[in-house]
Amino acid sequence: MSDSIGFLVGDVSRLLRRRFDERARTIGVTRPQWRALTALSRSEGINQGALAERLEVEPITLCRMIDRLEEAGLVERRRAPADRRAWHIYLTDKSRPLIDQLRLLADDLSVQAMEGLAPDEQTRLSGMLERIRDNLQSPAMESAHG
Repeated sequence: MSDSIGFLVGDVSRLLRRRFDERARTIGVTRPQWRALTALSRSEGINQGALAERLEVEPITLCRMIDRLEEAGLVERRRAPADRRAWHIYLTDKSRPLIDQLRLLADDLSVQAMEGLAPDEQTRLSGMLERIRDNLQSPAMESAHG
């Protein structure tokens, strides 16, 4: 049963990403860009190393990504006060309308994906997925297979 649940969750995740990518491209944003901008909107001021870890990319890959976002005027790097080698990443005013557009695209996609589910089913589904995520992130899970 766990394989079929894993495959189903994987398929849904892949399809959501694909459909969102299609929509994001209409406003000129690539998948790496929307992932980085979204992560920054949730944790603005994060350092590059932590952002690379959160996005599950190599630090050099993130560095290039941030270079492009900075050239586009969407983010800015600021030196970490306590460590001159570290950089913190911040969104610019130019990026905020773009992030708002991405959120609208995501909201619209969620509505379409949940079509045919009653509001209480949607709430239960979200709660169950959160519980599964929490179970998989628990220290007990990590130490058991770490």
